[in-house]
Amino acid sequence: MSLLNETINRIRPLDPHAMAAARTRQDQLTKPQGALGRLEALSIQIAGITGDPRPCLRAPAVVVMAADHGIARQEVSAYPRDVTRQMVLNFISGGAAINVLAHHVGARVVVVDMGVASELPETPGLIVRKVALGTNDLSVEPAMSRVQAQAALEIGMTVADALIDADVDVIATGDMGIGNTTAASAITAAITGRAVAEVTGRGTGVDDVRLAHKIAVIEQALARHHPDPTDGLQVLATVGGFEIGGLAGVMLGAAARQIPIVIDGFISGAAALVACTLASTVQPYLIAAHRSVEQGHQSILVHLDMQPLLDLGMRLGEGTGAVLGVSLCQAACKVLDEMATFAEAGVTDRS
Repeated sequence: MSLLNETINRIRPLDPHAMAAARTRQDQLTKPQGALGRLEALSIQIAGITGDPRPCLRAPAVVVMAADHGIARQEVSAYPRDVTRQMVLNFISGGAAINVLAHHVGARVVVVDMGVASELPETPGLIVRKVALGTNDLSVEPAMSRVQAQAALEIGMTVADALIDADVDVIATGDMGIGNTTAASAITAAITGRAVAEVTGRGTGVDDVRLAHKIAVIEQALARHHPDPTDGLQVLATVGGFEIGGLAGVMLGAAARQIPIVIDGFISGAAALVACTLASTVQPYLIAAHRSVEQGHQSILVHLDMQPLLDLGMRLGEGTGAVLGVSLCQAACKVLDEMATFAEAGVTDRS
C-alpha cells in the first residue's frame, strides 16, 4: 500500500468522548455558558482532534512550502519568477513577515523547497525535497505527472511526521511561489464548480488587463485538461503546484497523527480542497485561520463549510494568517485548561 493510501486510512473521526468532556468542563467554568463564543467551540474541536479533554498546544510550527510554476511564463503575476528563490532565502535569514509573526506566537518556521526553479545552497533551516525545478505551464500541458503529484503529497506527509516525532503539537501551513494564485484559482474552480472569474483575484496585485488574461489562461487550462472534481490527485496533477501538493500532504499526515492543522489563506485553502477531495475525513482536523482578500478563498471556505477565525484583510501568504490563528488556538485551550470551575473557585453557579 502506498504511503498516501496508508495515511488516508489512518485518519479517524474526532474523539467524541474528549469533545463531550471538554464541552462539560466549558459549561462549568466561571462564566455564563457560551460567553467566550467561538473560543469555546475551538477548544472543543481541538479536544476532539487530539483526544485530550484538556489539550495544551505548547510547540507550534509553521511549514512554509515553496515552488515555482511554469504558468508564471504567461505573465500572470506582477513579480518575476526569481522572487520565489529570493523570498526563500529571506525566510531562512529571518527577514520576512512570517518570521516576525511566527516569533511573536512562538512558532518554529520550517521552510521546504518543493520545487524552486533553481538550486538553493545547503542552508540550516531549509529542507530541500524538490519534485522538479518548477511545474510545467498548466495552460498548455499538465502541471505535473500523476506520479509527481503523489510524490508531492507524500513528501508533505513525511515532513509532518518528522515534526510530530520532534514533539510539534500544532502545525500551521504557509506557501511561497510566484504564479501560485493562478494554480489555486484553477484548483478552486475545478473542485467547487464555480466560474473561473468568480474565484480568480489579483494575486500579487495585477492590473485589470493582466487579471483578464489570468482568467483566460485558467479557463484555457481547464478546457484543455477537464480535471475530474472528485479526483484530487488528478486535479493537483493537471493544474496544481508542488507546494500545494506538499501542503495537502502535511494536512493528511497531521490528521492521521491527531494533530490540529491551522490553514492560512488562498493557497493553503486550495491545498485543503485537494486534501479533502482525497479524504473527506481530514476536514474536521482543519482550522481556518483567516479570510483572505483573494476572492476565491471565500468559495473554498463555503465549499469546505469552514468559518475563519480572523478577517484582517490579509493576502500575503507565507503562513502569516495561520500563525495568528495558532495563537487563538493556544488561547482557547488555555481557557479550557486553566480557568477555574464554579466549584473550584467557590463561585455560585446559576440558580
